[in-house]
Amino acid sequence: MITVKKNNNLSVTASNERHSFIADVLPKLGGDDTGLDPHELLEASLGACTNITVMMYAKRKGWPLEDIQTVVTITKEAEENIIRREIQLKGELDGEQKAKLIEIANKCPIHRFLERKTTVETVSHEK
Repeated sequence: MITVKKNNNLSVTASNERHSFIADVLPKLGGDDTGLDPHELLEASLGACTNITVMMYAKRKGWPLEDIQTVVTITKEAEENIIRREIQLKGELDGEQKAKLIEIANKCPIHRFLERKTTVETVSHEK
């Protein structure tokens, strides 16, 4: 569970009670650019989940994955949202291992979540 609270201007702090971070928007949108914007946070979530899932799998298999870099970009075309993910694997991996790691990347929990139909339920509480 994440709790998000207002800071200054449009800046917010998101916290899970163990860790926290600041989110904001660019000055041209009225913010102060003191943190990642919400779209960047979604991109970061998919990138982080991808890297962690692939690293866990490679480690479990004992494969020589030295490094992984994932670049995630959200774009929108007409009525369809498109998320582009570029994955760079580094290490003495053969073609079969690389293909399997890309397959595993497509099974990371955030990837699976984003591909499903999602309903957002909103409940308002007054203080």
